Amino acid sequence: VIFRLSASNNESEGWSVLEVKRLVDHQDNILSSVSVNDLTFVTGSHVGELIVWDALDWTKQACECNFWDSSVNPDVQPEIKLSQSPNETSVQYLTSDEECVFAAVGKGIYVYNLQMKRVIACQRTAHDSSVLHIEKLPNRQLISCSEDGSVRIWELREKQQLPAEPVPTGFFNMWGFGRANKQANQAAKKMQENTPVYFLELVGDLIGHSSAVQMFLYFGELGLATCSADHLIILWKDGERESSLRSLTLFQKLAQNRDLQLRL
Repeated sequence: VIFRLSASNNESEGWSVLEVKRLVDHQDNILSSVSVNDLTFVTGSHVGELIVWDALDWTKQACECNFWDSSVNPDVQPEIKLSQSPNETSVQYLTSDEECVFAAVGKGIYVYNLQMKRVIACQRTAHDSSVLHIEKLPNRQLISCSEDGSVRIWELREKQQLPAEPVPTGFFNMWGFGRANKQANQAAKKMQENTPVYFLELVGDLIGHSSAVQMFLYFGELGLATCSADHLIILWKDGERESSLRSLTLFQKLAQNRDLQLRL
């Protein structure tokens, strides 16, 4: 439901809330939503529907409902399942960097490109249980936490593609089909070269909680705070950065001591 907030003329009455539009395109419970920018917002449902909306006229721009499609990541063998639990396709959480929407779907993480209107990368089993919260970092990295008690750091990387092999024409050359095949092959090769392929690579695993990690807060260079059902709040620091800062402080102290010795 879209509401409009308007200030009342009488200061004592505060704000008034007016219903503007009611959108009914989802087929099941809506669990998450994120504002991408002033023109776009995205919602996700319990049955795995991700809908991109126009924030000006409240129309549907795009929809993604098949997160388990093997064509998203052809290098990963599709899982054989007799039945899928709704929790496996449930869109638990959404976040965005205005270029992509990052969706926590069941146990996995999916990267949906808003311009291409498709999923460009995924980790179907990013955790052993449902992913509860994700956050995009400024350096193409992503943090996720799960019911399994783990907190993981991922990096979105571009996969190096091998050049397309020429398609042998064989017998059809005799009948003049070779040129058409060559043109088709060149078109396919050009399309392959122009379409970048991305993947999510695990670059860090924060081990410390013994129960579900409900949420975390990212404070940039200051670190990370996680909270869990084990009644703990853990503060994390970037080990490499902290080590560098300690070394810098040590060298500064050594330089000061040396300067004092020279003065004495």
